[in-house]
Amino acid sequence: MFVLGLVGVLLVGGAAVAVWRAAHHDAAADVDHADALVVLGAAQYNGVPSPVFQGRLDHAALLWQQGRADVVFTVGSKQLGDRFTEAEAGRDYLIDHGVPADRIVALDIGHTTYQSLQAVTHEMRARQLSTAFLVSDPWHNARIVAMADDLGVQGYASATWTSADASQESRAKEYLRETFAYLYYRVFGG
Repeated sequence: MFVLGLVGVLLVGGAAVAVWRAAHHDAAADVDHADALVVLGAAQYNGVPSPVFQGRLDHAALLWQQGRADVVFTVGSKQLGDRFTEAEAGRDYLIDHGVPADRIVALDIGHTTYQSLQAVTHEMRARQLSTAFLVSDPWHNARIVAMADDLGVQGYASATWTSADASQESRAKEYLRETFAYLYYRVFGG
């Protein structure tokens, strides 16, 4: 029983360290250019990105302005009753913030991170693209990079720290939740 408990503690501790380390490293500091930017969706309200989603989109717009990629993918479906998808809301926001419409691909697929990344990696392969900056919140970095890599795309996490999850309490909850989400993904996959 003691050995099982110790293994559990080591697994959770290792996942927590991986999540923390990935959250505090921006691949854009090491990688100048990737084939694409992928903005992971978050809530939108009648076509207007939520504050969390807006933080991600603002970060993607900055990376675009820096010339970090040639195409931007926005992803995410919609909830029952929504008129707009996350992908559409993200696309429209980026157009309003200077990203040319013909350089944005809105993929309105996916209710989960994994489903969205499956859709975008499929589209990237069809376009012969193999590398991407992945834009989300920092605590997602370890899991989204692992997922992209598993799906055949070299992912580089470049997260925003300007989303609505700004309080220490909300960030601590996100790190804890993501530690278990990352561990679950590593053990059970998509």
